[in-house]
Amino acid sequence: MKAIENVYAARSKKRPTSSTYIRRLFSDFMELHGDRRFGDDTAVIGGIGRFQDIPVTVLAIEKGTDTKERIARNFGMAHPEGYRKALRLMKQAEKFHRPVICLVDTSGAYCGIGAEERGQGQAIAENISEMMGLKVPIISIIIGEGGSGGALGLAVANQVWMLERSVYSVISPEGCASILYKDAALADKAADDLHLTAQDLLELGVIEKIIPEESGQSVFRLLRKELAVTLPLLCQKSGVELAEERFQKFRNIGVYEER
Repeated sequence: MKAIENVYAARSKKRPTSSTYIRRLFSDFMELHGDRRFGDDTAVIGGIGRFQDIPVTVLAIEKGTDTKERIARNFGMAHPEGYRKALRLMKQAEKFHRPVICLVDTSGAYCGIGAEERGQGQAIAENISEMMGLKVPIISIIIGEGGSGGALGLAVANQVWMLERSVYSVISPEGCASILYKDAALADKAADDLHLTAQDLLELGVIEKIIPEESGQSVFRLLRKELAVTLPLLCQKSGVELAEERFQKFRNIGVYEER
């Protein structure tokens, strides 16, 4: 499959959204609301539940399943209060020693005037900074689109996984093509150049695991199996170990050349 075909697959309206994953993976889920500063962003679902016998905090970017819900969820483009709600619940998770599991599916953070006035960039930056030092396990799963800082604001994790047909990139192929090639019609070339597929990012060391989507098995069953193995192992580590491993993981991404 070409990279641009992965992009279309990640955007497909037929893909399960975060709400479905929450229902299928976690029991006793209770949603919590608000950032305690401005309001509640419905593009971000946050709450507490159980994965098997482990209490967890779940954070998810939700696009919605039909036109009415997509409008209500702002098509999965979070406002600053969405990221601040997520951070509030992550700090709560740290206080009560709960692992954090994030489900990411967004074309990017909302870039409207109101979002900028309320500190969109600062909100994402604070999440990145605070997640780096959080002393509980964090697992982030890209289930569709992982777009730019909007995705990274929930993806500074000990383990970052991607579904096989998901994508994760600093910019959309169309946006990249418009900037670099002055022609949005060259999105297929940009998609190749961005190395945004799960296979590319595993090879580059940006993610730790690919969850197959075309194996004939339920993706929910595969995710449940992987979480059942990984989560208890992470929970055995101290908070200091988890934060240090997370920090070193991101410090070691990429290559540089000394001259």
